[in-house]
Amino acid sequence: MDTFAVLGGDLRSTYLSGLLAEDGYRVIAAGFDNADLPGCVTGCTDPKHATVPADCVILPLPVTVDGVSLNAPFSRHTVPLDDILRSLRPDQFVVGGQLSAPLKAKFAEKGITVRDYFDREELKIQNAVPTAEGAIQLAMEELPVTLDGCECLVTGYGRISRVLTARLIALGAHVTVAARRCQSLAWAGVAGCTAIPLERLHDAGDFDVIFNTVPALLFDERYLAAMPKRTLLIDLASRPGGVDFAAAAAHGVKTIWALSLPGRVAPKTAGGILKNAILNLWREREEGT
Repeated sequence: MDTFAVLGGDLRSTYLSGLLAEDGYRVIAAGFDNADLPGCVTGCTDPKHATVPADCVILPLPVTVDGVSLNAPFSRHTVPLDDILRSLRPDQFVVGGQLSAPLKAKFAEKGITVRDYFDREELKIQNAVPTAEGAIQLAMEELPVTLDGCECLVTGYGRISRVLTARLIALGAHVTVAARRCQSLAWAGVAGCTAIPLERLHDAGDFDVIFNTVPALLFDERYLAAMPKRTLLIDLASRPGGVDFAAAAAHGVKTIWALSLPGRVAPKTAGGILKNAILNLWREREEGT
């Protein structure tokens, strides 16, 4: 029986542990002192001890927030990454989410090969659904009007935007998409959106809610100064985001930086998505692909 060690992470990781155990794997989870683990999962207080019997070690998404310690919000103690590194063996299969280049280098120095499951295309596609649903949930909670008839702007037209715009249109919203690529604008138009080039963003008009998916500064001091105060700005982009948050606060623009929405709004679904991506990596390793 293959043994998986799940070290740290948020609610996604607790569900991931249980789903792996339901699939017949032996699962040891550590770093969850203040969380309830499924009964089929063996809990361990010290993450370093969990790695010893493991064939596969699963690090969280993201692996670290500060670059020094394991991302383990449910642990009572800080877990230094160096302690985890010292506990790993070169023969183990190690995976983690959102691995930075310096962090990969630290693993390489120890002779450990680590794979980033967040790079998997199937994970990014499937994650678009809970992200879009979570963004719509935020908008419904914060707006004083219904999304039906609402003027919405979506910047970018990648995986998340495509899912999000389809759901907004289904709810009766009027959706404008601002994107760089001509083919993205064409697809947005075919989907029923008003499509404009991103360079015309400042002339796009006024909106009730804006959903940004572009991880580059689009909403700067100039844009925010001219934005109506009633506009809700939801930033779905990964770090560094696409909004000057200090300028937004100065101009009274309500802004929400909605990072890691899948783990917040649908942790069980998100845990299942993680499981599928990790097992795909595991099987590909066994098959030598």
